[in-house]
Amino acid sequence: MDLLKKRIQSDGQVLNDSLLKVDSFLNQQIDPQLMLKMGEEFAKRFSGESITKILTIESSGIAVSVMAGLILNVPVIFARKKKSVVSNEALYCTTVYSFTKRESNNIIVSKKFLQEEDHVLIIDDFLANGEAATGLASIVEQANAKVTGIGIVIEKSFQPGAQKLLQAGYRVESLARIASFSNGQVNFL
Repeated sequence: MDLLKKRIQSDGQVLNDSLLKVDSFLNQQIDPQLMLKMGEEFAKRFSGESITKILTIESSGIAVSVMAGLILNVPVIFARKKKSVVSNEALYCTTVYSFTKRESNNIIVSKKFLQEEDHVLIIDDFLANGEAATGLASIVEQANAKVTGIGIVIEKSFQPGAQKLLQAGYRVESLARIASFSNGQVNFL
């Protein structure tokens, strides 16, 4: 997606050979117009699929997921990293390791939001090693629902996540695929 690539080039900061900071438009400050365009792109790429829900993980995947949900006219669920004090219902749970935060988190989704008949599109902001997407897929599978596909905003293709997901049989659609970072620059595939 050219608009996203241009934004990464103009506003993204390469921190080292594996980290890209995009907090000015995706991870802390959100550009709603860009989120809408990305939501439209995910809706277009998965238009032939029977999607009943979108699942993401808090927090950076929520904005683009809501826009895709708006276009596809389906609810958006986000996996929480902490159980709320008002939550006393049955939960789906798994553990995921965050590449950028270098920590493991239990993620949870209430069982009332995912049913066996659901066809779920997973959306996440980054794909590096595939831990978050794999964890979200695990939650969908715990519900005996179907993972329709996985939409990624920014894929670091030089890391094993995409290959891991493809080998597991998932359809992966990435809006921007990064081949490498060199001399502070982003090189796209």
